[in-house]
Amino acid sequence: MFTNRQLAVKGNRVSFGQKHSHKHGHLVWVGVLGLVAGLALLIYVPRLAAVSHVLLLFAGFHLVGAAVVLASAYVIGGDRLKSHLRSRRQSGTEFDFGWASAWTYGPWIASLILAATGIAVRLALPRAWPLAVLVSLIAVIFFVGGLITRTTGQYDYAVLPMVDLMPAGLANGVILDAGCGAGRTTLALARALKFSHIVGLDAFDSEYIEGGGRSLFENNMRLARLVDRVQAKQGSLLELPFDNDSFDAAVSGHAMDHLGQMKKQGLGEILRVLKPGGRFLLVVWVPSWTMVAVLGVLAFFLTSGASWKRMAADVGFTVTDEGKFNGVWFLVLKKPEVV
Repeated sequence: MFTNRQLAVKGNRVSFGQKHSHKHGHLVWVGVLGLVAGLALLIYVPRLAAVSHVLLLFAGFHLVGAAVVLASAYVIGGDRLKSHLRSRRQSGTEFDFGWASAWTYGPWIASLILAATGIAVRLALPRAWPLAVLVSLIAVIFFVGGLITRTTGQYDYAVLPMVDLMPAGLANGVILDAGCGAGRTTLALARALKFSHIVGLDAFDSEYIEGGGRSLFENNMRLARLVDRVQAKQGSLLELPFDNDSFDAAVSGHAMDHLGQMKKQGLGEILRVLKPGGRFLLVVWVPSWTMVAVLGVLAFFLTSGASWKRMAADVGFTVTDEGKFNGVWFLVLKKPEVV
């Protein structure tokens, strides 16, 4: 087990456990579907009578289709290319959170496809103009979603809400970043709590972060000069490799909402490793217009805020604060003083 004395970083290294291979899953389908749609815009749509008789439209759909095809191909293979190029040079000199191309460019590809589709429908089926207008409006929503996803890879947006996280009078506590990924939340914690030690835990096998995030985390901590007070630990959110009552506080940003039907188990594990009276900042996606812009109709299948609060209460937490920032939702949960 991971004891309190082991929470301090030894020497100037961020250590990791055994290697996990990077998985490529459903995000590849973003690129595959984009290729299919791009080829349709490149080959099929220009053949429509309403399009083929107008040179500007004929050429325009060819250009749009080609752009979609190229962007989709990059989504499929761009991350591997970037990883290969990075491996051939020295460690990066800029913060890199490694978001997969399907995540950062997917909404813009969808926006381009939908905008072109809306124009094609309006030209080929004039009576279906309400459908063309609806498709065009959805294209605008996805364009905004693309602007949002682009910001997630920038250091300036690695922030957390201003909440009461640390126990009163404690300036040098030990904090758990549960599901740290490439270290975006870890950096935000380190900037706000300059005298605390942070343990970043992750399985480092995420399919939407390049390489799972392990090497990126290490390099980001080095760039931020945090290797003396940040330690990484490989493990599962469903079975935290720490003793009971190990941490003064905990944070989880954009991680626990990936636990599917096991969310309550993850919350229970956070409760277990917190010291009595310790607080937990939970940052998750919930159904909202911001998430609709990013995920489309899938946003309506996200776990609601009310459900998160109910699960937190079921495992023994009490809610001390809640709110929104940067389009996402957060809860501040507290472990009872006596359990």
